[in-house]
Amino acid sequence: MKKKNAQPTKGQSSAKRQRDFTGTDNPRHLRAVAALQLRPMPREELDSIAVCSNGPDLIATLCAKGLNVLCPKVPYIDPDGTEVLRGVYHLSNADCRKIVRWLRNRAEGGAC
Repeated sequence: MKKKNAQPTKGQSSAKRQRDFTGTDNPRHLRAVAALQLRPMPREELDSIAVCSNGPDLIATLCAKGLNVLCPKVPYIDPDGTEVLRGVYHLSNADCRKIVRWLRNRAEGGAC
């Protein structure tokens, strides 16, 4: 039997908070989101496009705002010819839908 006024568990509460992208008006965030909507990219490229020097922190901030940016490790040959694994950031389908909803709301005059 369910309690009438049961409090959500920490996991449920966290999932609810992360359901929507709360948006941003930070130009670096906006450049990063726009770039990641086009294609996946490694940190160095994201740093260049977003004009920042700490892509992982930028991504962490976007995740705190409700996105779940993925970063699988993929094989890469570095400039020294050594095969390494490097992370490549990309948006999940759910993230893309969150961003589209946020952009639509923003275009209709909603707050960011």
